[in-house]
Amino acid sequence: MKRTSLTKTRLTKTCFCLLAALTICFPLNGCYHTMREPEPAVTLIIKVPELPMNAVTSPEITEASMFLQQAGDAFAKQYDKADVSIRLETFGYSDEIRAVTDCFDTEDATDILYEGYFNMASYLHTGRVVPLDDIISETLRNDIDESYWAMSMAEGRTYMMPFLSVQNIMVYNKKLFQSCGLSRYISSGTSIQNWTLREWNQILDTLAAKLPDRIYPVMMYGKNSQGDTHIMALIHAFGGTLFDDNGNFDFSDEKTVRALAWIQKGVDRGWYPPNPQNLELSDCHELFTNDQLAIHTFNNGSFTLSGDTDNYGFVNFPGNTATSFVTGFEVFDNGDPAKIAAAKDFIRFIYENEAWLAYSAGNIPASRSISEKYGSRIMMLEEFTANAIHVKDFPDNAPNWQGSHTSVRSVFWPQIHRLLAGRHTPEECASALNQVCNAALTKGRQNSRLHSGNMTT
Repeated sequence: MKRTSLTKTRLTKTCFCLLAALTICFPLNGCYHTMREPEPAVTLIIKVPELPMNAVTSPEITEASMFLQQAGDAFAKQYDKADVSIRLETFGYSDEIRAVTDCFDTEDATDILYEGYFNMASYLHTGRVVPLDDIISETLRNDIDESYWAMSMAEGRTYMMPFLSVQNIMVYNKKLFQSCGLSRYISSGTSIQNWTLREWNQILDTLAAKLPDRIYPVMMYGKNSQGDTHIMALIHAFGGTLFDDNGNFDFSDEKTVRALAWIQKGVDRGWYPPNPQNLELSDCHELFTNDQLAIHTFNNGSFTLSGDTDNYGFVNFPGNTATSFVTGFEVFDNGDPAKIAAAKDFIRFIYENEAWLAYSAGNIPASRSISEKYGSRIMMLEEFTANAIHVKDFPDNAPNWQGSHTSVRSVFWPQIHRLLAGRHTPEECASALNQVCNAALTKGRQNSRLHSGNMTT
């Protein structure tokens, strides 16, 4: 009995000493510094439109969403500041308002947006897009041409990160041209041509007269806002411009009205597929890829031409015009500093790792170093570079260009729809465009505000 009691006493003392020691080592104020706090859980919502993408370093990449998913997974695995998970969402271009601005202040709000500046620039004016200057190293700034940075900035801050660009021109099917006796207009190689308006009329009228049934001369689409970019390019056909000296729309300019009349006459002259006001870009794309359309819009990121490129020729829009659109990243402030920090680190991760930055090669990379390294593998890089003198940049980061039901893109296309349907005269269309598009600009200017640069709004 005595031995048992002594053993119990010793055990009790030992346990008490251990507990005391543990209390000393783990006091309530947490002085045991080798204990790690649990990493905060952060879910980054990355959104991207259904954007085709060519990547010469990864030929399996056909959509921008594929690139972003791979980059997001790689980032999450190595990130040690938070337990990051990536939620990637893809949306159709016609659903952008629903996907972006309609989700403000909800659990589905966008943290990172990857798309073209043509749409993204409008979001700067909501006050929700975060400046990114603190993640731009001097090396990175010197690697990207100043013209890209200028397009990415507002009031001295950088709100968008340029990743790549595309140049929009037109592509034609040489076999269809040859079958209609238009061989004299065909160029060799991949040079980008310019045709006079007289030549355009001759080509389109000849195609309309000689192409077989159910094969059409040139694309046209007015069902939704997808058509506004090429319509705005066509407005330059007679030398007109979109804006006056004060930055307001001026569709009633005599040269612009002539361009609208020229577009409308194409319906009666058989230039377009039937009822073009009810078509969208994808409809014309399908026709072209099935050899049912002779001329279509083209850039080296939109799709890969089937077969030998010798089967195709390239030409600027009527009026010797091309358009160029930069694509890149934005970070939104949704009230969570941890999300903002992780989103910025994700973008830094891409730009500081050549393997991810190289995904821009296939389009026209914003990075000089990537262009130099992969330029020989990028389709028509030299031709697009030389053709830059013909590029017109019409949005110029205007407020309310996109993102609401009263934005420029939302109110522009219904007037073109009516023009193609014959319910507007060119003069009526010009007047209506001036009214609705300038109202959209005015509203955007009145409501415009930029993020202050603080971590949360």
